[in-house]
Amino acid sequence: MVREIKRDVYLQRLIDKKENGLIKVITGIRRCGKSYLLFYIYHDYLISQGVDEKQIIQIPLDDDLFTKYRDPTELSKYIRSKIIDGKMNYIFIDEVQYAISKEELRNPDEIRLYNVLNGLLRFRNVDIYVTGSNSKLLTKDVLTAFRGRGDEVRVYPLSFKEYYDFVGGEKAEAYEEYALYGGMPLVLSKKNEIDKMQYLKTLFNEVYFKDIGERYDIELTDVLEELTDDLCSSIGSLTNSSKIARTLESVKKIKVSSNTISKYLDYLIESFLFNVAKRYDIKGKKYFEYPSKYYCTDIGLRNARLNFRQQEETHIMENIIYNELLCRGYSVDVGVVEIVNSKNGNRTKSQIEIDFVVNAGSKKYYIQSALNVSDGEKMNTELRPLKNTNDFFKKIIVTKTTAKPWNDEDGILHLGLYDFLLYENSLDY
Repeated sequence: MVREIKRDVYLQRLIDKKENGLIKVITGIRRCGKSYLLFYIYHDYLISQGVDEKQIIQIPLDDDLFTKYRDPTELSKYIRSKIIDGKMNYIFIDEVQYAISKEELRNPDEIRLYNVLNGLLRFRNVDIYVTGSNSKLLTKDVLTAFRGRGDEVRVYPLSFKEYYDFVGGEKAEAYEEYALYGGMPLVLSKKNEIDKMQYLKTLFNEVYFKDIGERYDIELTDVLEELTDDLCSSIGSLTNSSKIARTLESVKKIKVSSNTISKYLDYLIESFLFNVAKRYDIKGKKYFEYPSKYYCTDIGLRNARLNFRQQEETHIMENIIYNELLCRGYSVDVGVVEIVNSKNGNRTKSQIEIDFVVNAGSKKYYIQSALNVSDGEKMNTELRPLKNTNDFFKKIIVTKTTAKPWNDEDGILHLGLYDFLLYENSLDY
């Protein structure tokens, strides 16, 4: 019997939104498990609750047997022909972006699919779920197109907890594997490291770049690839489109405008390959327009793109912590704190950084990621930004240690990496 990877967090989010009168829009990078979540895990849940198989209408638009239904008119006819009167019908449409043409993409007001889905909502006995791998179609425009009837569920690659619950064993050993190969679910089915590496490398060229190229008619494919490499090699570093354009020209001898880089950055984010964290002035309570930090959605994909050469443990750990915070549904920024320095009677101002400002409803947390703080100077450097926020929100430093959580004399929580990753409520120790 094949073991199932548990995605209990996402299953519960779907259960909570069940039959709420909205279109559940399940988004995320391709191959992260959206289809499996909907067509297997959630499907089995519905069956366990007494729903008949005929009440679940499934249309996987990336399956060649369903190509006909990429035409919204044909899709509408098919779904309507399957609806059972007097019973709730659950409609699953997978990879819904296939039902949107390039011409419609250029003029979102003309996207026929949205009208089809809005029309289906007039039935009182339908509950609609769609998945997609492009955020521009499914998050930026969806609320307007569905007139407030879209309800997003963002799915990420496996968190470390999901990964560890499946593989078990020593936590440290499991983490090292996770930090190398990441959390794309199919990686767990590969028997050896060569197969894992090859699978992750193939995803870029055969899936992600191909999708982006076809969707946006990319002309400068070499620029897209170099941009991806640059972001992967500098995760957690401040950058912007102008800086990247200058780097490509000076290092790679590729001349390209910052506007083109900005556009390609949007494509990479819209395809869920990267996430962007903006800088937030904690005392001034405002955002900086640029520069920002970019993090890879999956650390294994990042490593594969760089041919597993650049294994900067500090930056990889920071990326994993960032991804974990997103998986938990938090909003995450990079914090900037202005401090006053006094030397020889002279006062100067400077800015220091807090890795993550985490917003969770009415709660806020400040988090520093530090591989180790083995000496006093390193500890003081990491704690200094936290001590200078001049507010009472919770402050946390996460280090790669197995020590039990403890609070220092300034009330700062010292949290081990494995405790942070494995316990959903770890920020509230």
